[in-house]
Amino acid sequence: MRLRALRWAGGVLALLVLLAGLAGWQAWRLYYAPGPLAAPAQVVVPRGGTEAIAAVLIDHGVLPEGRGFALAAWATRGRGPLRAGEFAFPAGASLADVLEILRQARPVQRRLTIPEGLTARQIAALLERAEGLTGELPAIAEGAVLPETYAYQWGDARAPLLRRAEAAMEAALAEAWAGRAEGLPLASAREALILASIVEEETALPEERPRIAAVFLNRLRRGMPLQSDPTVAYAASAGAGLERGLTRADLDLDHPSNTYRNRGLPPGPIAAPGRDALRAVTRPARTEELYFVADGSGGHAFARTLEEHNRNVARWREIERQRAAPPVER
Repeated sequence: MRLRALRWAGGVLALLVLLAGLAGWQAWRLYYAPGPLAAPAQVVVPRGGTEAIAAVLIDHGVLPEGRGFALAAWATRGRGPLRAGEFAFPAGASLADVLEILRQARPVQRRLTIPEGLTARQIAALLERAEGLTGELPAIAEGAVLPETYAYQWGDARAPLLRRAEAAMEAALAEAWAGRAEGLPLASAREALILASIVEEETALPEERPRIAAVFLNRLRRGMPLQSDPTVAYAASAGAGLERGLTRADLDLDHPSNTYRNRGLPPGPIAAPGRDALRAVTRPARTEELYFVADGSGGHAFARTLEEHNRNVARWREIERQRAAPPVER
């Protein structure tokens, strides 16, 4: 009788061991099995417990359900806490992959590009619209931000990113000013920044910037007005960006930034210049040119004398006239 009981107990124990093994194998299979995510996805994981995290991951198709996730997170809790942030999940991410990403992966690095030539108002609008940034945006001084691409993470505050962009401009301006050519008619790095903002707005061609900078510097040496159209556009739009052509009324506008009415530099920058414009102003081309006008090809025609400049202007006006003429019927 006792032998029979022992055999029965042994059979039960063997069955339990087998069931435990099957359960462990099933758990292992579920832990490493591909998940339901059909395509790579970036998901903003909230702060909170496993239930809140699971709800978001289920909603984005990363997990099929939450109970297995909660059990797996508890069973592997010695590997570290689950972190909040924006994370990238590959297609078919397993439960093991998901937990590893939440514990070890670097959050998604977002990037915000501030193009050259934007005004402070335009940069502010860009920062306000940037997805994932939070918090109040401090006031932005004109020309204080270096146009560049800045990395940030979801949930970062706007103010620190702005401070990084301002510090980058301070460093770029200091570097350009320290390497400036001798004899520039500029009294300070601030004046170089102001002129660089004008050069930035005058041309989209990098190779022209040192030459255009030289024209303006030559005019400053001779006491000639800069007569820069972008300064008039800045004055007419109050820094918002002018969406139309200039008029005679704009050129006559009584505004400190209007370099048709006022000699010398404007009182402040009219936009955010990039590194190339800063270098162009502090290391300009060697030329005695005093004038330039659009040449119809996206660049400019330069001149040393007013007579030569007038001929260039006449050619440009003829190009404009031809472009405005209706097509000839055939």
